[in-house]
Amino acid sequence: METTSLGRTGLQVGVAGLGAGGHSRLGLGTGGSETAAVALIHAALDLGVNLIDTASAYGTEAVVGKALAGRRQGVVLATKASVMQAGEPLSAAAVRDSLEASLRLLGVDCIDLFQLHAVPPRQYETIRDRLVPVLLKARAQGKIRFLGITETAPNDHEHAMLARAVPEGIWDSAMVAFHMMCQNARAQVFPLTRRQGVGTLLMFAVRGIFARPAQLAATLRDLAAAGQVPADLAASEDPLGFLVHPDGASSLTDAAYRYARHEAGVDVVLFGTGDVGHLRSNVASLLKPPLPAADRARLAALFGHLRGVGLDVPGRGR
Repeated sequence: METTSLGRTGLQVGVAGLGAGGHSRLGLGTGGSETAAVALIHAALDLGVNLIDTASAYGTEAVVGKALAGRRQGVVLATKASVMQAGEPLSAAAVRDSLEASLRLLGVDCIDLFQLHAVPPRQYETIRDRLVPVLLKARAQGKIRFLGITETAPNDHEHAMLARAVPEGIWDSAMVAFHMMCQNARAQVFPLTRRQGVGTLLMFAVRGIFARPAQLAATLRDLAAAGQVPADLAASEDPLGFLVHPDGASSLTDAAYRYARHEAGVDVVLFGTGDVGHLRSNVASLLKPPLPAADRARLAALFGHLRGVGLDVPGRGR
């Protein structure tokens, strides 16, 4: 596994990180058992994956805790607390309770990276002022090591929340959406995180749009009808087939992971899966070289102007 430093934290993390949410939730979301989920996490650890990202909202903290029992050494454990309920920010007490519940479910005394989950731009300052004192106290108590924040990608296409949060120096990490057809974090987020030494966790590298041909085709038809991409892309049976060639990617999914992995400013690319074979394939792609420069340039020309494409939430866009 190739490793990097997660921003200024000094944490050495693999460039491939296992996400415990998304559509699969370690396989639990598609009918898998806890035993299989534990085996999947162990397989990831055996491959050198050392960052596991979960959240209170995913319902996977307990199985992650079970899998890490006896294997905690060297693992960077990240989880998240939800910050909104019924359209309003949660109280400091509610988030403190969420942290305590996460510690209990994960079976640990300290969480390496505790993140505020899906923070809306319009509520950022309220959430910051209300919750940061709680997090700082928890850090002083040794319950968390570093503080992170994640954007609500489907509802924040311009990364407005991170544009305000990152320069403040509070957050040690930021979770951001970026993929082949959603590239604007390149200009709007990564220059800020690099300047501030904020570690980046990348989400949505593949998700549904590059894993489901029907979803990609439907998306391109809509974009072509709106005049945002060339019409021939919508008419093609293999619109991104130009990425698959002997000197390029082996598949569209392979292309998507490699594209995200080698973007300047990206530390860890998160992926979700419920299948060990899929796990191995994803890790292999993330360890391959960058896509050819010509392919990257073509992707920038075709899609660099798009906003909010392919940011489906679990249960949608299937």
